[in-house]
Amino acid sequence: MLDALIVPLFVTTDLPPQAELAEFGELLAESARVLGREGAGYEAFLVGKVFWLDRPVLPEQRPAAETELRFAGMLGYLAASGPGHTSHDVVRDVRRAIGEAVAGRYGDVGVVPAVFAIRDQDVRERTPESAVTIDTGDVTPELVTATRSYL
Repeated sequence: MLDALIVPLFVTTDLPPQAELAEFGELLAESARVLGREGAGYEAFLVGKVFWLDRPVLPEQRPAAETELRFAGMLGYLAASGPGHTSHDVVRDVRRAIGEAVAGRYGDVGVVPAVFAIRDQDVRERTPESAVTIDTGDVTPELVTATRSYL
């Protein structure tokens, strides 16, 4: 059995109005594939669901401007392989990886993605039913098995 640390996560960021939710989710999942410093990195697996957190628009309001940023979120679980990891270290590493990936794909949208460790219960209770499922592909099967048991 693989030794892995499982961390429930919440990720939020602004995205350009033309951004696609599924593409954003794939970017998050793939950015979490290998975490840590070069040479001392460790394999990771992210599974979760992405969704829009757009501002509410009342019927009497006009639609959002085509240039207005959209707010996206992800709730899920990150499994970090191997012993010796702390939740703090894993969140720091995935925050850096996601920040670099989002900036590389979408440029400067004025805010760095927020990445938080949260309670397991929050992932289960707060994930919208309409959210799109994501996961990191081609990782150690034991990481996948350990993480999917939390869903």
